[in-house]
Amino acid sequence: MNPEEILKGILEGDMRSLAKGITLIEGTTPDQKKKAQFLLANCIKINKPSTRIGISGSPGVGKSTLIEILGCKLIDSGFRVAVLAIDPSSQITGGSILGDRTRMERLSTEKNAFIRPSPSKTALGGVSPRTRETLQLCEAAGFDYTIVETVGVGQSETLVASMTDIFLMLQQPGAGDELQGIKKGILELADIIAITKWDGDSKQKAEIAQSQHVNALQLVKSHEKWQVPVLLCSSTEKKGIQQIIDKVNLFISTNKKNNEFISKRRSQNSKWFKEELNHQIMDKILSISGSEKSIKTALDQVIKQEIPARTAVNEIIDDIFNIQLK
Repeated sequence: MNPEEILKGILEGDMRSLAKGITLIEGTTPDQKKKAQFLLANCIKINKPSTRIGISGSPGVGKSTLIEILGCKLIDSGFRVAVLAIDPSSQITGGSILGDRTRMERLSTEKNAFIRPSPSKTALGGVSPRTRETLQLCEAAGFDYTIVETVGVGQSETLVASMTDIFLMLQQPGAGDELQGIKKGILELADIIAITKWDGDSKQKAEIAQSQHVNALQLVKSHEKWQVPVLLCSSTEKKGIQQIIDKVNLFISTNKKNNEFISKRRSQNSKWFKEELNHQIMDKILSISGSEKSIKTALDQVIKQEIPARTAVNEIIDDIFNIQLK
């Protein structure tokens, strides 16, 4: 299928075309990159309203289960939902390990749902290098909500918050000292905090965790015009899910009224451009004959503390591009 046919299918909401388009933008060959540029250049012109939701949390907090119930509830209300599940990558093949499609059995059968497990490929923070571009394709395909689920390690919270409209942080009760899990950085990033497993023997622990998070939020200045809610939910009993949806919609509508929605997306686009610039400059450097050898030699010198990193980089630039950096 050529890129023109893939684009046509994406704009018509065809799931197979969308999957092929994402495969193209995740590709690394020159031909795939050229076709991906064509797709993105045309998809970015499509201005369809959507909501990008970032969801993160530590392993075992119940992200996939909650996302499935959340997605199904949105679909039952007449919306189309895409889920970009960023899986840990195999160190051997680079492929996804968990396969969220197999863990979201009902959602994966819904005709208005699209689930794409994408390997993080050891990217910093456990986020796929092409997640932002995948978001654009999903919007062009007409999805009302796109949920980005991360591995929940390292810098994933910061990275997901930098590419979505709203960031939902899941916390679980009873994982030792509750206050130990309340990190200032997470509280500053989160637009909504949801305490999971509000059921059975964990119900009281969840309510205690909620109180502790509410108290902790009073000590952190995160939002000027938004009071971060701390909600309780249970995927097992399907409680609190509608409240999460209501708060998501309220946050988005509030930001649109305050013109913060567009401002945030423009700021994200600026950051995206700078990251892509750095990425492509590095690719260009590595594509130049002899550059890998120069970089390896300079790296060895830096590791052995023979020269400073700044000097090593300057020498590489001079050697490859014959440019003197000031």
